[in-house]
Amino acid sequence: MKTSTLFRSLALVPLMALSVPAAMAADQTAQQSARARYEQDRAVCNSGRSNQDRKTCMQEANAALAAAQGGRLPAPDPSLARNATKRCAALPVEDRKDCEARMRGQGTTSGSAADGGIYRELVTRTVGPVENAASAVMPDDSAPK
Repeated sequence: MKTSTLFRSLALVPLMALSVPAAMAADQTAQQSARARYEQDRAVCNSGRSNQDRKTCMQEANAALAAAQGGRLPAPDPSLARNATKRCAALPVEDRKDCEARMRGQGTTSGSAADGGIYRELVTRTVGPVENAASAVMPDDSAPK
């Protein structure tokens, strides 16, 4: 009996060895994500767009980074993103796509809750139809010859 238990245990060693790199890669991705979020938080603190004083904002950013690195930061609530895009549903169809893009963070954001509101702006440039070069330059028949 001891021999079969030993063989079963030894058979698990390669499987465990294969799972270590995957776990390390996932941890590295989580660390990079936490660091990127920290950099975003710092930028908000330094720009004054936070609804807190700079010192408190930086303390919160540092605490969130430490919590994320220790695996103690909860995952973002997906209902918040759904709620943000749900607001766009009341808009006309032609405006809805741009609204949803702003809610996903595209464009620029200014203001804060403390200032009375957050202003999100996304500039979308569209190009009209291009004129045919031959029709764009018409000879002037009234000019003297």
